[in-house]
Amino acid sequence: MKKIFSSITEMGSFLALWSSQSFSSLGSAMTAYALVIWSYKQEGSALMTALLMVSSYAPYVIFSIFAGTLSDRWNKKTVMLVCDSVAAATTVAVLILLEAEKLEIWHIYIINAIGGLMNTVQQPASEVAITRLLPKKYYQKVGGLRYFSNSLNTIFTPMIATAFIGFFGMRSVIFFDLVTFSTAFIVLLLFIKIPETGKENANNEKYLESVKKGIKWLSANKGILYLILFLSSINLVASMYDAAFPAMMLSRTGGSERNMGIVNTVIGISTLLGSIIASVSKTPKNRVKVICNCLLLSMSTENLMLAFGRNVWIWSIAGFLGWIAIPIMNTNLDALMRLNIPDEMQGRIYSVRNSLQFFTIPIGYFVGGFAVDRIFEPIMTKQENNLLTAFFGTGKGSGAALFFFTIAFVGIAVCLYFRNNKHIKNISHSQ
Repeated sequence: MKKIFSSITEMGSFLALWSSQSFSSLGSAMTAYALVIWSYKQEGSALMTALLMVSSYAPYVIFSIFAGTLSDRWNKKTVMLVCDSVAAATTVAVLILLEAEKLEIWHIYIINAIGGLMNTVQQPASEVAITRLLPKKYYQKVGGLRYFSNSLNTIFTPMIATAFIGFFGMRSVIFFDLVTFSTAFIVLLLFIKIPETGKENANNEKYLESVKKGIKWLSANKGILYLILFLSSINLVASMYDAAFPAMMLSRTGGSERNMGIVNTVIGISTLLGSIIASVSKTPKNRVKVICNCLLLSMSTENLMLAFGRNVWIWSIAGFLGWIAIPIMNTNLDALMRLNIPDEMQGRIYSVRNSLQFFTIPIGYFVGGFAVDRIFEPIMTKQENNLLTAFFGTGKGSGAALFFFTIAFVGIAVCLYFRNNKHIKNISHSQ
């Protein structure tokens, strides 16, 4: 018990920040979930819905490479407070447009773009803040805790959002989002002190010189660079999956809003279990091997089962298997990055990482939405009583199922290719 109380005392500031920010993330996730359902009902298009995420990630990717230097120069707490405030203002804008019955999908594209721009600066500041609030010995456990909260949010987001929409309308979801934001803002403003180490040499450097330092560091550390490229390739596949998932769940025979919520809840339970395993697990001898094996398990199960499944039970099992190992992967990845990247340069390097690792996400969303709407659905509408219809069914949503089958093999190929990369293998030897 003394050890537990000692750990809680040492992690006190982090726990306050983590719990309040997680609560705020629940509200944000509920709003995003409600807007996805709203947009698909308005347009009936996988591409138009996927563009919601494209508009969010595009500015994040484009400007991330420069934002890290700003994050290293500026006070981390101020950055987080300002960025969160601007994001909350965009949520208020959605509420005003909704109340006036003038909300259109292009409004959401603009609002998402502003939110993505704020994340560009806020995310590296948040990562550095966590590093400074914690002793190194807690990196493994904290990674598990962060994905524990993400898992809870994944479980509760569809349940609470669907209930709120059903009983009180979409406005209630936005009000809840604003309440959670206010809670997190007050906790950060009044109760969290984020240390400034005095090592921020970026203030004494020319801006572009500071940006180049982050790029040069990654160029010199090939293992971390290739690991980021590995994750960038995985993000391409994963974002194509995300683009096709609502289209299949909301249009396929056996699919519905309710069933999409059930599958998302099961995914949340799976990641919750995975985060518990990650939190209590001992530090592995080879973090890189754990990362590669977890991703291979995910890529080789979920997409294939979604493709062939015809009911919510199969889809739920698919979601469980696809996500159970992701928190374990992310926990080890998080620790690996923090242990390898110098504290005073983390903002710059995390930002370069964000540009490289996440630039494939808007591409994947666009490609996924376009492929389902313009290629795979038209292919399946022309099929009659053949092998394709036997495997993937007929009607709207069968094209999305065929698409899941295709990207399953792309994901497996990516994992096998990078698993054997010599630079990635060598990262573990530096620990």
